Amino acid sequence: MSFALFLLLLLVVTGLVWLFDKYFLRNKRPKDAKQPWWVEYSISFFPVILIVFLLRSFLVEPFKIPSGSMIPTLLIGDFILVNKYGYGVRLPVINAKIVEIGNPRRGDVMVFRFPPDPSLDYIKRVVGLPGDRVEYRDKILAINGKPVPRRLLPDYESRERLQFFPRFAESFDGADHEIILEKETPGFVSRVAEFSHSANCGYNNGGVTCTVPAGHYFVMGDNRDNSSDSRVWGFVPDENIVGKAFFIWLNLNELGRFGSFR
Repeated sequence: MSFALFLLLLLVVTGLVWLFDKYFLRNKRPKDAKQPWWVEYSISFFPVILIVFLLRSFLVEPFKIPSGSMIPTLLIGDFILVNKYGYGVRLPVINAKIVEIGNPRRGDVMVFRFPPDPSLDYIKRVVGLPGDRVEYRDKILAINGKPVPRRLLPDYESRERLQFFPRFAESFDGADHEIILEKETPGFVSRVAEFSHSANCGYNNGGVTCTVPAGHYFVMGDNRDNSSDSRVWGFVPDENIVGKAFFIWLNLNELGRFGSFR
């Protein structure tokens, strides 16, 4: 059971108890009688659960980064906030969009339900929009035939692996973000899963070329050689989108990481 569904069920149960007590039980109790414990707890927790449910469903939701696929932008253990309304207002649990507000843009760091298993939440960077032709060959990213601008930065030091890796500043519409590569790792994809619209992609020893279908997005990790992403399991449909990550609010291993990111 997803946490959103659990929270919704808890909200419904405590709300029904509150209504039942207000319009029925209260009139049956003697004036000096105490509320049953289950009524007292439900009435106390209902407004708190309601506020949490509304905030989490329509405004912001916290997530924790479990893997290194978005290094150097996001590290393992980062606690982040995700904007839930920037890409449209969606109904909780079923995630159906009811109000159009905006759409993902290239360069956004997006949280979404993993297409092969929607019970899992993934986070990657949007690189391809509907209709885009995305090429990743010899570790060079190109969109619609134009290489994405990037410039070399000082090497990235991985504390976990005790190694240095080439680091680049990649740019979408003038907004930079950092990526890292591994010299020894080949640029092609060795294992590809079956996925919807797989006919839109072509693979060879140089890499992959995909045309993004309508209503879908192509995403990649900033840790390009250590990321399972659209190159492997395909496109992210619009109905799987959760929101845009925009803020790091805690990392217990590195307290100085508090703040925004790109």
